[in-house]
Amino acid sequence: MNSTRSLHVHKVALVGPAGAGKTTLAEALLANSHVIARKGRVEDGTAVCDFEPEELARHSSLSLALAAYEHEGHKVNLLDTPGLPDFVAEVEAALAVADLAVLVVSAAEGVTGQGETLWRVVEQAGIPCVVFVNKLDHERADYEGTLAQLRATFGPTLAPVELPLGAGPALAGIADVLAEEAVSYDGGNPAVGPIPDTLAAREHEVHDDLVERIVVADDGLMERYLEGAPPTLAELSATLATGVAARAVVPILCGSALRDVGIDRFAHLLGELAVSHHRVRVRAGDQELELDQDAAGEPLARVFKTIVDPFVGRISLLEVLRGTLRPDIQLVNTRTHTEERLHVLESLVGKTTVPLAEAVAGDVVAVPKLHDVRTGDTLAPRGSPVEVEPIPISAPSLSVAIRARTTGDEDKLMTALQRLQEEDPGLRVERNDETHQVVLSGMGETHLQVALDRLATKFHVATDVEPVRVPYRQTIATASAAEGRHKKQTGGHGQFGVVHLRLEPLERGGGFAFVDEVVGGAIPRQFIPAVEKGVRRAMTHGGALGFPVVDVRVIVDDGKHHPVDSSEASFEQAGALAFNEALDKAAPIALEPISRVEVLCAARFLGEVLGDLNARRGRVLGSDQNSRGEQSIVALVPTSELARYGVDLRALTAGNGRFRAQHDHYEPLPGHLLERLLAAEKEGQKATAGATR
Repeated sequence: MNSTRSLHVHKVALVGPAGAGKTTLAEALLANSHVIARKGRVEDGTAVCDFEPEELARHSSLSLALAAYEHEGHKVNLLDTPGLPDFVAEVEAALAVADLAVLVVSAAEGVTGQGETLWRVVEQAGIPCVVFVNKLDHERADYEGTLAQLRATFGPTLAPVELPLGAGPALAGIADVLAEEAVSYDGGNPAVGPIPDTLAAREHEVHDDLVERIVVADDGLMERYLEGAPPTLAELSATLATGVAARAVVPILCGSALRDVGIDRFAHLLGELAVSHHRVRVRAGDQELELDQDAAGEPLARVFKTIVDPFVGRISLLEVLRGTLRPDIQLVNTRTHTEERLHVLESLVGKTTVPLAEAVAGDVVAVPKLHDVRTGDTLAPRGSPVEVEPIPISAPSLSVAIRARTTGDEDKLMTALQRLQEEDPGLRVERNDETHQVVLSGMGETHLQVALDRLATKFHVATDVEPVRVPYRQTIATASAAEGRHKKQTGGHGQFGVVHLRLEPLERGGGFAFVDEVVGGAIPRQFIPAVEKGVRRAMTHGGALGFPVVDVRVIVDDGKHHPVDSSEASFEQAGALAFNEALDKAAPIALEPISRVEVLCAARFLGEVLGDLNARRGRVLGSDQNSRGEQSIVALVPTSELARYGVDLRALTAGNGRFRAQHDHYEPLPGHLLERLLAAEKEGQKATAGATR
């Protein structure tokens, strides 16, 4: 695979729920084009696109895999994506670069909730789509039932262009609705013949409907059709491709990837229907521009995926947006403004690499060992400061706090997490300075568990997991006053400082105010900042509740000092003592964070979602229907009730629901919940103390 200049280059994303047979379909396409000798199997770990240890252990795709093949003058870069809902970020990355999406649906399972979710993700990506109904050889296969489900769920733009000959174990071939001919696979090799009499009426009905859907895209063809002149097969095929590119029609193809029924036809149609992008949208400063996707233009590429290999190091997958890349070409990373030399260009077939002499616009290429390149970076010629828009990735829905199991791994943990985040766009890592936790966020329980497994197997860092602490606060209900006295004599200079202060509540969100009302030099001017420092220190975990204190005014109005023994340290300590005593007198109130939550789900789940939000102490502000017919619900929900909301919402809505949340404000924590919280913290402290003895 030395040059692609003479080939039509395409990027095709295979998407679909787990178990639909995407990876088996990829294997069948690779075997059909003789890239591999025979199909591997997901179940026994021989599939080309499933090679990570975690994928082999779970018999399921967990990462975006790339596999390229050539067929009939086309080079197709297959982007095989995971079907589990926890790994939707990998799907989003694939769709951001793909020319065509293939939604793979099982004829035995029909349209599932995850299938609906992935259809929505494809729609949001705004790229053409075809549907492949797989597993027609399954004993529970129901093509007509699946077809009815597809149209009822996804709309009238879906149009079958193939029908199965037989069903289940008796599957014999495919009926081509456009050409009105049957392709039989009984003898192994495809044999073309007439449509069987048992299917003729149904095929003729589907053919007429399909022709009418196609001709409406071409005024001239439509006029001739209405005048009684039937369009030719070539005209129908060309107009169908135009309709697919405009997303006006979604063809439904069918077959069995396991038994290679219809795979040769599917490979042929992919070449016809996967039309490459012709324009590239970029940013140059504050301007948005569109560039031609011209193989002769200046080279431009975007990193859409990073693979961290324990032996090779970092491998960057690049989408060639413009121009032609050749080995040793030098481009500038427009994020870092540093030059990168692309020493080696490779095409991938799973984990197998094939050297490339060049890669033209529209292709994807793997480049190992770039210096400082991340997913989403743009590589452009020097003096061309353009950037490609970032790849949109869904926000994580579940978080855990992690810590290194051994002291020796503490230094390695953050480095390993950073590399893991580079490889997996759906992960987020942050260090919370308030709770002193390292928080790992992902799309769900499986996603996070796979990340922890990879930390252990790929980076040799063992971790322990604990719940993410909620950042509670406290404030005061009434004004109070107190004196803090710090006196210590140890020989020589002692320590002496007395501070008298008053606390007053501020309105919610008022923050903190420090007021100096000391007169007559009771506290010398140079020690007032030390008093404030002590107050601020005490506010971080003050009083019996131990939560940070907010919305309070502190007024220092009197004190005492000693000409020899007073110091900044003395008044800092006295300020902290005075604040803590005044806090206990001021009727402290625990505050809990409240998040503003927007939930999107199918209308049929509205009742369940509303009931669940109420059970989480949420206050629904309103609901509406968006342009896609989904219900949008806005509510205020205590942040503590959202720890597992992403997982629970997915279960509640059969994988259909999603949400986003952001901090809104703080509200008083109900007394019975405060008692429960303090009791739980006390038990946790006992357990920690017992473990350290």
